[in-house]
Amino acid sequence: MNGYASAGVAVVLTGVALAVGIYLVAIGDRLLASLVGGGGIGWRTAVVRPAQRATLLLLQQRLTTEPSDAPGWALAPAFFLALAAVALAMVPVARGRAAADPATGFVVFSAAIALVMIAVFLHGWSPDAALPLHGAYRYGAQALSFQIPFLLAMLAAALPAQSLSIVDIVAAQDTVWNVIRTPLGLPLFLIVGASVSSWGPVNLADAADIAGGTSAEDSGVGRLLWQTARYGMLVAVAAMGGALFLGGWWGPLLPGPFWVILKTVVLLLAFLAAGHLLARVRTETFVVVSWAVLIPLALVNIFFTGAFLL
Repeated sequence: MNGYASAGVAVVLTGVALAVGIYLVAIGDRLLASLVGGGGIGWRTAVVRPAQRATLLLLQQRLTTEPSDAPGWALAPAFFLALAAVALAMVPVARGRAAADPATGFVVFSAAIALVMIAVFLHGWSPDAALPLHGAYRYGAQALSFQIPFLLAMLAAALPAQSLSIVDIVAAQDTVWNVIRTPLGLPLFLIVGASVSSWGPVNLADAADIAGGTSAEDSGVGRLLWQTARYGMLVAVAAMGGALFLGGWWGPLLPGPFWVILKTVVLLLAFLAAGHLLARVRTETFVVVSWAVLIPLALVNIFFTGAFLL
């Protein structure tokens, strides 16, 4: 198979995996919302409801504000979803099996996470309305605060492999998973992952207290695409968390791809549960805790990892 054909297959497989993951998140979110709210909902209804919701949004007339930046408004969710696809493509499903396996996969994934700030800010700025812009500035403060602990948590996971390749990082966990070597790494990574996806207690950009924040003026297909992009990034972060800290394809008896999927689903359930069980934090609280608590904890995590390796 030539290079172009291989690239095409990798793109298709990444797209399929992302689409399936997004649909599973939508189903799980619906089930947990009903469970926490005390309402009853069957599996059949939960499976069909996301498709019904998506169809209604596709058929709904899209409303726009008078002085909006239409190209930017359309580009923001597409860019966000593309970043989720790039991030997911870095996750290997087995030894030698990854949609993309650059020697610097660590850097590519980190860059995708960092660029989310551009997508979110563009989404909030384009409607030229107060509440979306408020949400965009909230996310700007949030992103500047979590980038350092995020990179430090990932760096600790890369130390045992002495490599920036995600495949090498997973391969180095054949005897001991990084969740043991770097005990603070996974919690830090999950906090940042929820922040990147504007999810749960750290959903500051699209929070209810500002009527949906950057999504306050969204409707129709625009709202559907933005929600899809957020779900997609959640899937990518969960998959990478399983690879970096839970051993990726390593596991007894069953084939590697099964373990990758299982670990991704476990982390997705943790994200969804946090979204329905934990209250949203205040913006200033998140910023202060990020700089005063998360960064020191991330440094302690690196020192602990170094001592463990020595």
